[in-house]
Amino acid sequence: MDSADIRVRNATQSDRQRLANLIHFEAHVHRHLDWKSALDGIDNPPFLIAERGNELLAALACPPDPPGVAWLRLFAASADISPDQAWQLLWAGAQSQMAAMNLRLAYALALQDWFVDLLVRQSSVHVQDVIVLAWDTQTNWQWPAGSRVKVRPMSADDLPQVCEVDSLAFEREWRNSPEALRVALGEASVATVAELDNQVIGYQISTGNPMGGHLARLAVRPANQGQGVGTALVCSLLKAFVARGVYRVTVNTQTNNQASLAIYRKSGFQPTGEVYPVFRLTTLP
Repeated sequence: MDSADIRVRNATQSDRQRLANLIHFEAHVHRHLDWKSALDGIDNPPFLIAERGNELLAALACPPDPPGVAWLRLFAASADISPDQAWQLLWAGAQSQMAAMNLRLAYALALQDWFVDLLVRQSSVHVQDVIVLAWDTQTNWQWPAGSRVKVRPMSADDLPQVCEVDSLAFEREWRNSPEALRVALGEASVATVAELDNQVIGYQISTGNPMGGHLARLAVRPANQGQGVGTALVCSLLKAFVARGVYRVTVNTQTNNQASLAIYRKSGFQPTGEVYPVFRLTTLP
């Protein structure tokens, strides 16, 4: 397709319905694992579309969240444009906008083979992998004995301390912003905090789905890691899910996150064989 016929511009709210159709009906669609819909970020740049006349051909969104880091939230291409051509047009525009925002870090979690292949062709750098583990009621597990940690439901009042734990526990690109954690709490099926001496030292947020439960986020203050806090949080949420009739729970984590892997294995989670690569996107201009 002749790129001269294609216009790249910022998406607006008036594009919402066409974007929804693109996302739901086209084959080449990447959506980041997120608590929010990709369309909730239309007003947050970079969110670009490519169109030919009135025909929406492709879209790309990578607004910074957490601050200073952009994750690719959406990339979609219609059948009327190749994914590579759509990427080259839209990513060039996104790079320009991110440079103006002094944004230098951008990542993508590739969930589909076609998107992995595209990122490799576009010279993105494979930096690590995310794996999926699963637990079910056939697993032998026990509540940890003798813990001084109190696990209780999370409330909105806990969010400032939860945000602090999150920022301390994760590297910059994996942190959640306060807004993301607020949305996550609203979407949670089970959300709890671990307290010691009236201080929040860890938390977990889990969601429900037709296939079971999913442990979406687990974090422990570095000073309290290795003290059974994460295990107490995980076992508490497993009990909560079983009480609700949920008998299978999944979790994602990075292959190099040895602390989290140790907690999940201790709690009876086993790898499913699903592995998703994380790419650092091409250097910004």
